[in-house]
Amino acid sequence: MSTPVTIEDIYKLFQKSQEEADRRFAEADRRAAESKAEADRRFAKLEKTVAETSQAVNALTTRWGRFVEELVEPAVIQLFQERGIEIKYLYPRARTRQPGLAMEIDILGVNESVAVLVECKSRLSQDDVDDFVAKLGRFKQSFPQYQNYTTYGAVAGIEINDGVDSYAYRQGLFVIRPSGDTVAIVNDANFRPTTW
Repeated sequence: MSTPVTIEDIYKLFQKSQEEADRRFAEADRRAAESKAEADRRFAKLEKTVAETSQAVNALTTRWGRFVEELVEPAVIQLFQERGIEIKYLYPRARTRQPGLAMEIDILGVNESVAVLVECKSRLSQDDVDDFVAKLGRFKQSFPQYQNYTTYGAVAGIEINDGVDSYAYRQGLFVIRPSGDTVAIVNDANFRPTTW
C-alpha cells in the first residue's frame, strides 16, 4: 500500500524545489557576474589596445608629416624663385599662440613684402585643401606682422588624392609634389595664384 500524501509532504517538496531553484538562480547569477567581469576585462584590454594603436598611428602620421616638410623645405626658395617670387627667410613650423587665433604654418617663406605659406601632407586630400584655404583667410589675423604682405599658398603632398591637384590649382594654390629626388611645383605656366 502506498502512503497517503500529506500537506506537509507537499510543503517539503515545494521547499526542496524552491531551494533547488534558488541554488540554480544563484549559480546563474554567479556565472553572469563572472561573464560580466570577463567582458569588462576584455573591453578594458580592447580600449587599451585601441588607445595604443591610435597613439602609434598619430606618431607615424606626425613623422610622415615631418618627413614631407623636410623634403619640401630645402627646395622652397628655389621653387618660388623660378616662379618669380623671391624668398629670403624660411620659418619651418611657424606658430602663433594668440588666444582664439592660434595657428601653425608648416613652412613660411617671406621677403620684405611677400609671404608664402606651404602646407605639407603625406597624403593630400580635398579636405586638406579646404582647411588650408580657410587658414590662409585667417593668416593675417593670426600673424599681424604680415598684414600688408602679398600672401600666396602652396600645398605639398607625397601622395595626392585623385583630382585634388586640379582642385588646389582652381583654388589658386601652388601644388608641390615629388619629382625625382626632390620636389617640383606642378602648376603650368598659365597658372595665376590667388593672393590673400
